[in-house]
Amino acid sequence: MASQIAHIVYAKKYFDKIETGKADDDFLDEEKINQNHKINKDEFLLGVVFPDIRRIEPKIKRKDTHLSFQPLNLDFSGLTSFEAGWKFHLYCDMRRDEILNAQGFFKLEKTTELFGHPAKFLEDELLYGCYNNWEKLVNYFRNPPLVNLEIKADRPTFVLWYAILAKYLEEKPSEKTVRIFLSKQLSLSQKTEDITAAISALRKNKKVVEGLRKVLSEIV
Repeated sequence: MASQIAHIVYAKKYFDKIETGKADDDFLDEEKINQNHKINKDEFLLGVVFPDIRRIEPKIKRKDTHLSFQPLNLDFSGLTSFEAGWKFHLYCDMRRDEILNAQGFFKLEKTTELFGHPAKFLEDELLYGCYNNWEKLVNYFRNPPLVNLEIKADRPTFVLWYAILAKYLEEKPSEKTVRIFLSKQLSLSQKTEDITAAISALRKNKKVVEGLRKVLSEIV
């Protein structure tokens, strides 16, 4: 599983690959490519970072946001742009684990500590510069459109989650911004010191950094 910035950068690569005509037969067939050109990118990105809303609302369980849209692939037929982004998040979680497992990444020291959160935040830090329109996205997240949801996420919770994300996305992740982001998440706020210390340790491990960077080259 990846964190929020990584998911957004993965989505950028996905659209770049379609729009530059570099999608081959193993990536998407022509019909799906034509359909996916019609996706609203803003709403797609809104969906891309939606599943982790459970971190601020105990009533929302992981199964409510992470066990949808089977099978997990890049076929978004019949889905809204928001739902397509949501499905893309789950697809990338699966692919990221496959890529890192194939590298033996999780055998490296401290990569599985604290449920892998330090590695996820380090990946956000490494990939932040790969997206070039954060200001527009931050403004969009501060005023998210109405979305019909079938899970226990009311409008105030929905708006709060995107406000928290907007604050996190404003600048490249640092110890300060990660601390603020963690402080808003009920399940992680008590682990802030351990997570930030672990990020610092992982940052010094060249194999960890190389492994995380490789995910982007293979994710889609």
